[in-house]
Amino acid sequence: IAQAQKYFAIQTRRQEISDQMAADLERLETREQMTVEFKALSGAAREAGVQNKMFGIFHDAGYKGLYGGLGVDAIKARKGIPPKENLMDRMDTIELIANQFRMSQTREKLKRENIKNQRDAIETHEAVGKEVRRAIAKIGGTPPENIPPAEPIRNVEKRLKKSNPKLELDGKDAAGLVPKQ
Repeated sequence: IAQAQKYFAIQTRRQEISDQMAADLERLETREQMTVEFKALSGAAREAGVQNKMFGIFHDAGYKGLYGGLGVDAIKARKGIPPKENLMDRMDTIELIANQFRMSQTREKLKRENIKNQRDAIETHEAVGKEVRRAIAKIGGTPPENIPPAEPIRNVEKRLKKSNPKLELDGKDAAGLVPKQ
């Protein structure tokens, strides 16, 4: 019985480690996709007439729409994120996906409606953010400003680099319990 308990304890721990790795990988991949989407949205904004000096305002407008009027600085303050840290690096996977959706839909709307002036582009980004917020509320989701900050993405990257993808156990802990590979 003791051997069986030990075996199941080891298997449970292996599954916990595997689940954490899967969640870490999903978050890291989503964060990388956000970087690509941010660049694509910036390109669409430029084509829509947003000037370089107004990019901060353009991007902040999207956050204000999605976060109930809060811009990046206010979101960081509310969540206790240091001012110099990148907000997207502290979003969990769900929050990243909501923001990615906001960005992709804004990009498509700017193109589809052939928006060609800065003011309309900024207003469009905020309006799309508000629509995404309404959708989240309608399905009973958590407003993004109420989602706690995730651990810094660089910690996730370090953990994934250090982890062994085979999830091997110490030989003395698993002796006779798991087949050798």
